[in-house]
Amino acid sequence: MKKERKKYTLYEIGQGYTFMLPAIFVLAVFIIAPILYAIFLSFHKVELLGGPSYDFRGLDNFVKLMEDDRAKIALWNTIKYVVIVVPAQTLLALVLAATLNAGLKGEKFFRIVYFLPTLTSSAVLTLIFMWMYNQNGLINKLLGMIGLPGYNWLGDPNVALPAIMIMNIWSTAPFFMTIYLAALQDIPDSVYEAAKIDGANFWQKFWYVTVPQLKPVTSFVVIMGLIGTFQLFDQSYIFSKGTGGPNNSTLTVVLLIYQYAFKNLGTMGYAAAMALVLAIVILIATLLQRKFSKEETLH
Repeated sequence: MKKERKKYTLYEIGQGYTFMLPAIFVLAVFIIAPILYAIFLSFHKVELLGGPSYDFRGLDNFVKLMEDDRAKIALWNTIKYVVIVVPAQTLLALVLAATLNAGLKGEKFFRIVYFLPTLTSSAVLTLIFMWMYNQNGLINKLLGMIGLPGYNWLGDPNVALPAIMIMNIWSTAPFFMTIYLAALQDIPDSVYEAAKIDGANFWQKFWYVTVPQLKPVTSFVVIMGLIGTFQLFDQSYIFSKGTGGPNNSTLTVVLLIYQYAFKNLGTMGYAAAMALVLAIVILIATLLQRKFSKEETLH
C-alpha cells in the first residue's frame, strides 16, 4: 500500500514539474543563464571582434573599477539621484493618494489625469521635457513673458541632473499613488472614527493613523523606487545623447556600463564586473531598507 502511495506521489510531482517546465525553461534561459554568464564575464577580459575570446583576469576588473574616475562620478551621480528622487516621489505619491481619497469633487477625473504620465513612454516623456528645457522651449518662453532671461537648462552641468530628477519624480509618482490609494481604501473607517472621538484633527489623523497603517506599503514603494532609480538609463541616455554630459553631470552607472559594453567592445568583461557590483549595491540597499522597516514595525 505504501509503495502504491509513493508511486502516486512521484507521479504527481512529475506532473507538476511538467506543467511548470515552460516557465522553468524561460526563467533558466532568459534570467538565470544571463546572470551566470555575466558573472563569468566579470572575471575575464573579453574580445568580441574576430570571434569571442576569454582571458581570465581574476579580480583585475574589480580592482580597475576602484581606480576608474568615471565610475566614481557615475556612482556619485546615481547616489544623488536615488537620495533625492526616492523620498520625493514617495512623499508626492502619498500626498496625491491622500488628496484623491478625501472624497473631493471630480475625484475620478483627477485620478485619470494624475495617472497619465505613467501610461506615457519614458522616451516620449524625455523628449517632451527636452523640448521644455530647450533654450527656445516652453520654460524659457514663460520666463520671457514675465521679463526674465532664458537659461541653458540642458547645457549647465549643475542643472542637467536635477532636470532629469524633476521629470522622473513627476512621471513615477502617479504609479506609486495608485498603490497608496488602494491601501488607503483598505484602512477601516472605525480607526478614524476612534481618533475623531479622541479629539484628533485632520493632520493628527493623517500622521498618527494613516501613515502608520501604510508602513508596509511605504516599504514596498521605497524598495521599488530604489531598484528603479539605481537603474536609471534611458532618460540620461536621451538627454545627453549617450555621452553622460554635459561634463559627466548626467552619467549614471547603467549608462557607463552601456558605454563600456557596447561602445568599447574590448571592455565587455569590465562592464560585466561593474554590473555585478551595481547588483550587489542594489541588493544591500534593499536589505537595509527592509531591516529598518521591520525594526520600525517592531518598535
